[in-house]
Parts: sequence; structure tokens; C-alpha cells
Amino acid sequence: MYVCICNAIRESDLRRVARHCPGDAEACYAALGKTPNCGACLCEADEIVDKEREMAFVPEHVAA
Repeated sequence: MYVCICNAIRESDLRRVARHCPGDAEACYAALGKTPNCGACLCEADEIVDKEREMAFVPEHVAA
């Protein structure tokens, strides 16, 4: 699925870069060599970035 039509950014590409790039969706776009054009996708893109990072988070196990 395309998240950003203007830049042809797929959800899978955004998720991949979110794991390695700090910052919001605009920072992730920059890591892909893109900049937001119309901006209509940014709210959804930020949600995808946040969810991907939450899913990638593995809590540190505390030794008992």
C-alpha cells in the first residue's frame, strides 16, 4: 500500500526506515531521499512510524 502518493512511498519502505531513522515521518521521508509535497499523508505516516517502533521495541529483561 502506498502511504505517500506524491513520492510513491510504500508502507513497507516507511516501516523499514522507521526502524533505523530517529525522528518523525518527515525525517523518515528524508532518509528515503524524499520530502513531503502536499502533506496529506503525514498524520498517517507518523502513526505508522510510531507503531513500527513500538512493535520493534523489546523490553530489557530484568534479572531476578
